[in-house]
Amino acid sequence: MMTEISLNILDVAENSTRAGASLVNIRVEADTAADRLTVAIEDNGCGMTREQVEHVTDPFFTTRTTRKVGLGVPFFKYAAESTGGSFTIESEPGKGTTVTAVFVLSHIDRMPLGDISSTIHTLIVYHPETDFCYTYRYNSKTFTLDTRQFREILGNVPFDTPEISEYIMDYLSENKTETDDGAVF
Repeated sequence: MMTEISLNILDVAENSTRAGASLVNIRVEADTAADRLTVAIEDNGCGMTREQVEHVTDPFFTTRTTRKVGLGVPFFKYAAESTGGSFTIESEPGKGTTVTAVFVLSHIDRMPLGDISSTIHTLIVYHPETDFCYTYRYNSKTFTLDTRQFREILGNVPFDTPEISEYIMDYLSENKTETDDGAVF
């Protein structure tokens, strides 16, 4: 099993890029009053049939030809449900997929969020053909990073240019800390 929720997010978002998504929306919301941590990954990739959605949480079902086992989604589902939370996948062929995991924030078995800033940074820098819209909310405070806005400003300068990559990481880290006041959860 993955040790941090951010690694589950990385796995699902990587699935989105393999599914041909040009846009992946990632939302992480911590609501301490409701004792909930909600993670949603939505893409506009190729989507899945109803049969694929019904089987995607089976570790022995995968559409990949390079291996016969797919554990990322089943582990993500287990991680959410083991805290008393929930897990859903909605998908439509040709339209995309939305994966939503809800965790009970205070549950002793909830794994930590982990280094979400590094996860988002990795996705942005290593998938230059995909746009990412990342929204991070902690109680009433929110920030969003949308690579489409960065592209407008940067033009053809790639995200993996050292100065740009460093700026994106700093932007993510600073805004997360400003949003959650350094909370660790």
